[in-house]
Amino acid sequence: MTLRESLARGAAPSPPGTLHARSVAGGIRVAPGAARVVSFGRDKDEVDLCVGEDDQRVSRRHGELSYQRSTWWLRNTGQQLVRLPRGRLMHLTTEPIPLAPGYTPLFVKGSGHREHLVELYVTDAGEDGRVPRHRAETLPPKRWPLSDEERLLLVVLGQQYLQYESDPHPLSYRQAAELLAFLPGGSAWTKRRIEHKVEDVRRRLARGGFPYQVTRGDDGGGPSDSVLKHNLLRGLVESTTLVPPDLELLDDDLPS
Repeated sequence: MTLRESLARGAAPSPPGTLHARSVAGGIRVAPGAARVVSFGRDKDEVDLCVGEDDQRVSRRHGELSYQRSTWWLRNTGQQLVRLPRGRLMHLTTEPIPLAPGYTPLFVKGSGHREHLVELYVTDAGEDGRVPRHRAETLPPKRWPLSDEERLLLVVLGQQYLQYESDPHPLSYRQAAELLAFLPGGSAWTKRRIEHKVEDVRRRLARGGFPYQVTRGDDGGGPSDSVLKHNLLRGLVESTTLVPPDLELLDDDLPS
């Protein structure tokens, strides 16, 4: 399994204010500059970043990022909505919003339940008083080892987390089994097998020092299974063990 690198894990070293943008079609890096405009949409010959090239619900020029007043501003120029973290929606008539330094995923509404991911990352200028470490090695977050099978299962269970919804909840084991049944070999994913596989992952990560509680005590007491699943998925997303491009594992395979 080859997974595309994600801007959720950081961007290549670049001057402050540099905009990095990525979709399944590729990526670009744009230095800040007065009146600079970067466009994205379906028509790869007319935009800087192609997104949703096979989906006619995506506009040919669906959005723009412009550099003004030392900030990158996002504007929706397409007919479909653009969704940002915490459930914030942008319509064609919505005023442009400033991008904060760091990582911002946005989702372009497409056909049916399809959403097309555009990852944005603005290089931070840093804060006053910090010691410059321009050439020091970047310290990555601690990422947790997962097998290909475990990753697929957790992406199915944690779709809402990877879509950065405002109040995400894990799918139930029954719902996950129903969705996995549409994938090749998915009939082997029973509710009981999924439950055991998740329990194995939780126990292994707990032994490795996972930052949130994901197992019950020896007496069986503690949070509900739903809370433990939430803690597991939250920790995996925060550590960038699971990132939005992992949703590509499900693209065109699950029902819309």
